[in-house]
Amino acid sequence: MTKMTIRLSPIRVGAGLSTRKSGLAATQDALDAALGPLEGAIPDLAFLFVAPQFEDELESILQSANASLGGGTLLGCVAGGVIGGAREVEDAPAISAWAAMLPGVTVRPFTLTYSEEEEHGVFDGLEEVPTRAPDSVLVMLADPYTFPAHLLLDHLNEHAPGLPVVGGMASGGIVAGRTRLIADDEILTEGAVGAILEGAEGATAVVSQGCRPVGETFAITRAERNVVFELGGQPAVTRIEELYATATERDQLLMRRGLHVGQATNELKAELGRGDFVIRNLVGIDRDKGAIAISDMAEVGQTIQFQVRDAESAREDLRATLDTQRDSPVAGALLFSCNGRGMGLFGQPDHDINAMRGAFGDIPVAGFFAAGELGPVGGRNFVHGFTASILLFRNSSKPKL
Repeated sequence: MTKMTIRLSPIRVGAGLSTRKSGLAATQDALDAALGPLEGAIPDLAFLFVAPQFEDELESILQSANASLGGGTLLGCVAGGVIGGAREVEDAPAISAWAAMLPGVTVRPFTLTYSEEEEHGVFDGLEEVPTRAPDSVLVMLADPYTFPAHLLLDHLNEHAPGLPVVGGMASGGIVAGRTRLIADDEILTEGAVGAILEGAEGATAVVSQGCRPVGETFAITRAERNVVFELGGQPAVTRIEELYATATERDQLLMRRGLHVGQATNELKAELGRGDFVIRNLVGIDRDKGAIAISDMAEVGQTIQFQVRDAESAREDLRATLDTQRDSPVAGALLFSCNGRGMGLFGQPDHDINAMRGAFGDIPVAGFFAAGELGPVGGRNFVHGFTASILLFRNSSKPKL
């Protein structure tokens, strides 16, 4: 039998951002920029990120957006800061749009809600999520008040290993009930929305955690839940005191501002380095017991390393992370940056998107400042903080048979 080689059309991606005073006008401007590179074609997948100042116009914004898109899957949310084109806009009216033609990719949208029944949590809609299709990626936006994303990620890590999850927790609502998620023409106030992209051979998920390790690695030798009592047979507080005593003045300053803990994702790896840890906050110290509390569960035998974070380390980490992806051209990207980054961390606007453009050129990028970022580290998915979680789209070099 003769095999036929089918060469797919290239991926086309567009993005735009508008700061017009009217929500409808800003939507149209942003979408015009996003749809331009598609040359009249209907996008397979589109995103819309809306500043809270336009929340009252959201229904009419969605009507206008869906009419302009003409079909395909539309996802999005109201966010405290939006990213698009070549800009990051924080705490000001703006709308960001992103649209893509993804030849050969099957887009499977979903919505999820979470409820607790007796002693069990239930994800409604979960049957739509797992996939066994190769080269798949899951993009998700969720409500931080009603949706325990970490529980879903634990489930997917176990039942859909190798499926990367990228996205963020919506940041537009400062209190419960104010979150707004977008699923086509629907506005949801709870749960999660997203899509599985099946056959996305050219999609790559990367996470920049923005931290720098200090000191040596230790094995946890005594712990209970999220409290670490001993590291390498010594009280955890003693290890911190030893680290501080030998640190440089700059590192001592950073440790006083906030010390973090990196949890190794692969205990079998001989040498641990960048990308081998999930960064968690140090949330408490009990000097009487010599113990520390971290923002995740701790297990005996797990390897950890203390970490510090500042603008310089975050800048270096993002640059190094993006450098690993510069081997082939990028057609477009989605960027989910922590709302603790931006001007507050770097003291300058547009840092993360400028780093993207510096690495890959003038590519279409859109996203938002999230209240928690979703992304894979060491082959497993986590909810992060202070990170930049990025989904890169490239044209696959594999012909279809």
